Amino acid sequence: MKRLILSLAVLSVALVSAQKKEIANAVKAVDSGDLSTANSEISKAEGIFGDKTYLLEPSVLEQYYYAKGFSLLKSGKNTEGAEYLAKISSLGKEQIFTGKDAEKNKVYFIGKESADKFGAGLSLKQEKYSPALGDKLRQAIDPLLRKANQTATTSYNEKKFDVAGDKFAETYYLFKAAGEDNKNLLYYAGVAYAQTPDKKAQSIEILESLIKSGYTGVETIYTAKNKAGEKETLDKAAFDLYKKTPDGAGYSDFKTETTPSKQEELYDVTASLLFEQQKYDEAAAIATEGLKKFPANKSLAQTQSNSYFKSGKTDQFVSNLKAKIASNPNDKESLYNLGVMLSKDPSKQAETESTFKKLIEIDPKYPDALNNLVFAIIGEDEAAINSYRDLKKAGKIDEANKVLEQRRARFQKALPYAEKLYEQNPSNKEVVSLLKGMYMTTQNTAKYNEFKAKETALK
Repeated sequence: MKRLILSLAVLSVALVSAQKKEIANAVKAVDSGDLSTANSEISKAEGIFGDKTYLLEPSVLEQYYYAKGFSLLKSGKNTEGAEYLAKISSLGKEQIFTGKDAEKNKVYFIGKESADKFGAGLSLKQEKYSPALGDKLRQAIDPLLRKANQTATTSYNEKKFDVAGDKFAETYYLFKAAGEDNKNLLYYAGVAYAQTPDKKAQSIEILESLIKSGYTGVETIYTAKNKAGEKETLDKAAFDLYKKTPDGAGYSDFKTETTPSKQEELYDVTASLLFEQQKYDEAAAIATEGLKKFPANKSLAQTQSNSYFKSGKTDQFVSNLKAKIASNPNDKESLYNLGVMLSKDPSKQAETESTFKKLIEIDPKYPDALNNLVFAIIGEDEAAINSYRDLKKAGKIDEANKVLEQRRARFQKALPYAEKLYEQNPSNKEVVSLLKGMYMTTQNTAKYNEFKAKETALK
């Protein structure tokens, strides 16, 4: 018997035919409530095309999304199922890029992003597709949508944020499947997840996608009074139609209202979440982007500074602090942080002293400001002591004495601030010990003995 050899083209046609049949069977099974058969047929189809959904022509892909979405919904995986159903709406809104791949398979890329990613180098033409299951889909999801939306709102009010996040996401995708892309619902999902300890990652993913999309959350609300004199919210089409009708179709007092933007809050929450998750570079990037739009937002500025510090970008951190102080010279926290950062560089001792002095002028009792100023003036004392010992050991007595005199002068300069520190903390053993040592260095014997006695008493 002769061997039968099938060409790749024949095999491809056979596989496509099998996929169509299995997906069609899955749709019928889902509609009849036979979940087991639906899942079996979907698995067979997926076993053929894998993750290459671009091999499915739009009509078949629509049926696949329909069957897959409802099979997941009926299995209790509501958000995931709704997300698949929402893809059907995208089929009708995105351009379809068609052509043939290297194996001569017909390909269908949904949207330019997919075409650029998978179809680079191919000769593609653009087409449009009108989903055929729209009315059927809307009828099926309407009761699911109402239930999900009600559960989302109730759960959020009851502070069940994990459930609220899931249900707001589900509601968003169900609305999208019905043809309405209401990103406010996705925003509410992100905010709810942000308050759920184990779902911070989902929150960040959602909120970052909203930032990327240019979401502002601004809505126009259309209202009118009905025959009973009650205020009623209308959709834009009904509002425009009734308003043009001579008698207002029974409505009066037509008004539009624009809601405030949510964009500033979106940047703030996203940057804070990224910082909390120790994604400091990403947090700084989002905070910086947000500050370009909302330069007066203190929370974003703080997240930006903290992110620079945590990621080791000290130059940016210091520059950021200086910019904040320039815009607000009384920013005590920024002055303190700047002083601390400058104190790490011995070459910037004068700037360090100046910064802490400005802070003390504003608030003499600012925590640790006096203490840091004292040590900023004293400088690297251990290095000075070691230098003195080395010079003395080498027989360079004059140079050694000069180091000692310079050290004594620094202690004398720092002494008034240490004494102010003591006035604020007379019972603090460390402050008393510090002053005792400073009096010894500055050769004030009487004060040294006084504070030695205080130290003993505190012990």
